[in-house]
Amino acid sequence: MASITLFGSTGLIGSEILKLLEDDNYFKNINVVSRQDVELKSKKSKLRLIDFSNYNQYLSVIEESDVVLAAIGTTQSKVGFNKKKYREIDFGIISLAVRACKEKNVKHFSFVSSAGADINNKSFYLKLKGEIEKEVESQQLKSSTVYRPSLLLGKRKENRFGEKIAQIIIPILSFLMPDNYKPIKASDVAKAMVNESKNHGNGFKIYHYNKILSYC
Repeated sequence: MASITLFGSTGLIGSEILKLLEDDNYFKNINVVSRQDVELKSKKSKLRLIDFSNYNQYLSVIEESDVVLAAIGTTQSKVGFNKKKYREIDFGIISLAVRACKEKNVKHFSFVSSAGADINNKSFYLKLKGEIEKEVESQQLKSSTVYRPSLLLGKRKENRFGEKIAQIIIPILSFLMPDNYKPIKASDVAKAMVNESKNHGNGFKIYHYNKILSYC
């Protein structure tokens, strides 16, 4: 039985991860780290509201965890299209989390990035995702995995009109797309992250569409 910490449990992937963890007897303790209240349905789950700029609080919530999963981030609209704030959240949280994992000797860390992530990409979003991946790799954890899904399929709590349209149209055309850019169910990404956390191997790994599905 393992202890696990989850960063981000209210988003499309994170909420699916939480449901799987609470129903899985493999995990005896679940630390749910969030910026807001979260409804927990299992006695083994504990909500941890922290100051995401305070490194010591990361150390505290990760303490004695075997596995740490991160499906946390923001959107341009939520930060008023302020790229500095966006970076502070997306890069900052993962950076502090992975450093805490290193210090506390966590066995496995995995997080959600994006298809096309590349530090040399001209896109602010994809370049930033590439920088986050490099930061994780640089920590040389015992085991760490990057998940690179493309368009996520699933019902979000917030209304994103453009994404709703994309979720209808793009799957129809997915047979024309390279595998790494095909849309994928958020629930499948969640299943892969949870399943791999039980049998994760060693080293730094990057998983795309086909590899993600192989863990479902």
